Amino acid sequence: MPMRVAGAQIDLTVGDLEGNEALIADAMTWAEAEGADVLLLPELAVTGYPPEDLVLRPSFVDDNVEVVRRLARRSGETVTVVGFVDHADPNHRGAVDAVPRRIANAVALVGSGRILGIYHKVLLPNYGVFDEDRYFSAGSRPDRTWEVAGVPVGVSICEDIWVPDGPPQRQAAAGARIIFNVNASPFHRGKAHEREEMLRSRARAFGAPVVYLNLVGGQDELVFDGASLVVAADGTVVHRSPQFAEDRFVVEVPFADEEPRRCCVAPLLEPTEEIYRALVTGLADYTRKNGFDQVVVGLSGGIDSALTATVAADALGSDGVWGVAMPSRFSSEHSVRDATQLAANLGIRFDVIPMDGIYQAFLDSLDPVFAGTEFGVAEENLQARIRGAILMAISNKFGPMVVATGNKSELAAGYATLYGDMVGGFAVLKDVFKTVVYDLARWRNRRGEVIPRSSIDKPPSAELRPDQRDTDSLPPYELLDPILERYVEQDMGVEEIEAEGFDPALVRRVARMVDRNEYKRRQAAPGVKITTKAFGKDRRLPITNRYRP
Repeated sequence: MPMRVAGAQIDLTVGDLEGNEALIADAMTWAEAEGADVLLLPELAVTGYPPEDLVLRPSFVDDNVEVVRRLARRSGETVTVVGFVDHADPNHRGAVDAVPRRIANAVALVGSGRILGIYHKVLLPNYGVFDEDRYFSAGSRPDRTWEVAGVPVGVSICEDIWVPDGPPQRQAAAGARIIFNVNASPFHRGKAHEREEMLRSRARAFGAPVVYLNLVGGQDELVFDGASLVVAADGTVVHRSPQFAEDRFVVEVPFADEEPRRCCVAPLLEPTEEIYRALVTGLADYTRKNGFDQVVVGLSGGIDSALTATVAADALGSDGVWGVAMPSRFSSEHSVRDATQLAANLGIRFDVIPMDGIYQAFLDSLDPVFAGTEFGVAEENLQARIRGAILMAISNKFGPMVVATGNKSELAAGYATLYGDMVGGFAVLKDVFKTVVYDLARWRNRRGEVIPRSSIDKPPSAELRPDQRDTDSLPPYELLDPILERYVEQDMGVEEIEAEGFDPALVRRVARMVDRNEYKRRQAAPGVKITTKAFGKDRRLPITNRYRP
């Protein structure tokens, strides 16, 4: 007969051992009441993922191990697979060098009041946002199986299943009739489809069903989309949890000789909605987990600030967002009108704080130094920095976190002002190209127009001098973004990009803009990762760098 498998796709917090223990214990009580044979929880559930350098503190590791011991003592007939950081053989060496690694990314199988077994992750990812080989010792028993409810099972962790001949394949060859894989798999656009096809292929190769349990929620710039899966031995998706939502499920998992039956297969989101939901989840969890209940956003009347405020209202509710317009002598009447309309549509607090008097005071003070020079970038950026100071003053006085509104195209090209529009505790659109910003705004308006149509239709402008347009300093975004995607995300060289038909002079201009603005990006606020190569952990280039492709 099928095995009764429970999964808890839950939102955990890095370092909150007490809070995570409570969530895990509650899930254990639920699974026991459901009569589940086994309960799966996310990778490193006890510590939260990724714990980063917290694991270098012996007290943190010891405390998390003690949590597992307490969970084991309270366990009943349901076997729980729970992720934690385990002590490792002190003589074991890292995968790439001779440095001893004294801890392991592990799961414990607990049941009947005790620890029944422990598995150490074998394959440690060391690319993109992952630094696991920096911290952990690799496991040495890839083919080990355990018995649950009288059935041999294989247990593995995340990366272990992504390699065709990884531990799950060896566990299946060793007699495992079902494969359990627990994860903290960060989101990027399209990954859910890629992951699902991989798991269907693995199940067919194993000749055994696969239960894939993923983390959900936000942690700094990372977002975990859930979408946990149960895949039958023939590759049929039996269960799929929703994306970007906590979920508990119990599935009668069929073995290879049993007919699979679909149960509660949530649909995967279409690409634009998937990105939007990731942004909402990332901002909501970053704000909540860092102790804020409100954010403040500078509203210019433009598309970026409009989308940022809309995401914030969807993440935190209208009471959690405070919009501020800060018009100057260069602000158009329609910009203030659009900001006002947006705030009314969202139902958020809205204030207008004219900044022209402050700007003039700065100009007067600087006149002895600036005298005889033409109006230029210094005078333009001064306005952005005054606006940043106003937002930070509101934050300091009343407590809301400032959310920056810049997008990936601007940040890549350096079309952003340090200590001005880059000010903030979080940057929602940091990994969103400008062309995608428009897609997201149009998609959100399908549910009823929130973002004023004129904010979408008008030519983008920073409005820092008369009749300014973004295209005065940047190529049109429909030309800029494809080049940025190739140069930043795909690491293509200039000649490779030119070979795809792009204008050579334009490609080289864009590459120079990206390269010379690394110092700005290094000082930017964190933001939600939605692509395969976000600025930050994904892409680490030296600031001082003379290489020019």
